[in-house]
Amino acid sequence: MKTVPDRTGRFATRPHYEPAELDRECESIITTFLRKKYGEIHFPISTDDLTTFLEKDVADLDLYADLSEFGQSVEGVTIFSSKGKPSVRITSVLANDPHRENRLRTTLTHEWGHVHFHAYLWNVGVMELDFGGTGAPLKRPEDNRQICKRESLIDAPVSDWMEWQAGHVCGAILMPANHLKHMLKERFEGEIGLAAVTPGSLLGERLIQAVVDTYAVSREAARVRLLRLGLIHERSQNVSLFPA
Repeated sequence: MKTVPDRTGRFATRPHYEPAELDRECESIITTFLRKKYGEIHFPISTDDLTTFLEKDVADLDLYADLSEFGQSVEGVTIFSSKGKPSVRITSVLANDPHRENRLRTTLTHEWGHVHFHAYLWNVGVMELDFGGTGAPLKRPEDNRQICKRESLIDAPVSDWMEWQAGHVCGAILMPANHLKHMLKERFEGEIGLAAVTPGSLLGERLIQAVVDTYAVSREAARVRLLRLGLIHERSQNVSLFPA
């Protein structure tokens, strides 16, 4: 991680993570969590385990929150604190509808991304000691909140860096990079040639479905994860899925 100027104006500086950094840290954390609880690693991670995974790092978690005051598409809110752990609110719409379980899983891991990678920005002591600056300027009471809309949970634009990072973390927790690559290599290595796989191709659709089935995620979450890992490409390129 390195510190760079925050062009959104919310902070003087902000953390910048390379995607591979987030992948490594997230895979280490989630596999340690699973191994400690079960003695082995198995996917998909259950929704109950994802809830526990988030609960251990927050002051409180509300899975049945009314977030309508923030807008119709808001599915999660993380409230940061200068003195303790953050609090997380997730819309009751997800927890009350079994057909929206994948969205609940996405929201739980997205908010964990904010909790784990961004909470220190509001901790004045940490910012002064480690970064020579102050915590986030609270110009308004709502400045301690990160409000997360459905459309930005998985694939926010890079310019919206907090949402982009939390979205990448969401994928990295649900579909850890090394585990995913190993799974695809076992199932598809013999079918992969030198041409890259595109999402709309027959093989691309099979790769996406394999990720959906293995990790209990939506097709969109699987597609974005494969694109970010460079395992499928929007346009055909002369590269191999499994380079030597």
